[in-house]
Amino acid sequence: MMALLEMENVSKSYHAKAKVLENINLQIEKGKLISVIGPSGAGKSTLLRTINRMVQIDGGKIIFDGVDTTYYRKQSLRKMRRDIGMVFQHYNLVPRLTVIENVLHGRLGYKTTLQGLLNRFTEEEKQRAFSLLDTLGIVEHAYKRCDQLSGGQQQRVGIARALIQNPKLILCDEPIASLDPNASEVIMNYLKRITEEYDITCIINLHQVDVAKQYSDRIIGLNEGDVVFDGVPLQLTEEQINHIYGIKTRELITV
Repeated sequence: MMALLEMENVSKSYHAKAKVLENINLQIEKGKLISVIGPSGAGKSTLLRTINRMVQIDGGKIIFDGVDTTYYRKQSLRKMRRDIGMVFQHYNLVPRLTVIENVLHGRLGYKTTLQGLLNRFTEEEKQRAFSLLDTLGIVEHAYKRCDQLSGGQQQRVGIARALIQNPKLILCDEPIASLDPNASEVIMNYLKRITEEYDITCIINLHQVDVAKQYSDRIIGLNEGDVVFDGVPLQLTEEQINHIYGIKTRELITV
């Protein structure tokens, strides 16, 4: 089966002396939940942002859904991003707007600039937005401002906004880092459900190794821009964890 995403020798530097990513080679299958773990500064966020080209790579190739997107610009890039949803650690919502308005913003990639400014959304899009909020258990908050919601509820709005794009891939950058354990569990359960029921691939940056082991189909470990582990949760032994993080940081990643 053809991979949904292929990264071939992908490298990225922000400074001449320090590579953030170095010769990353990955093949990502469809409909899987994949966690990326590693210490702070390992390159996890940069890795995600190279996939949707929020960060431009210095070398290598990125193939998404069978097409080389490495040199996409403007219109091609905009079209590609329709197929790649993004969920952020700090939600990236418009606080003064309602929940339903924020969800519908996920359709802006399909609109002209004028349609976006005038909030021209179809009845079908609105019904889909309400349906997603219902699936995520927050439809009763549809007309509340987002800044009136808890962190876990706001993250569910972010997930609904990503889903309304009808993406093939969702990138989640530390989606539970700002949440308490109960809210984190709710979010991870929904992300797992998305991969299973919608056949959407989710790539999730996580600091919590135990969460990665519980929910992932596959775990990728990064350290200093290199892939130092790539396997299923059962293969992630204590020795492998120490290799990814270093023995001295082990106690910091399980709290």
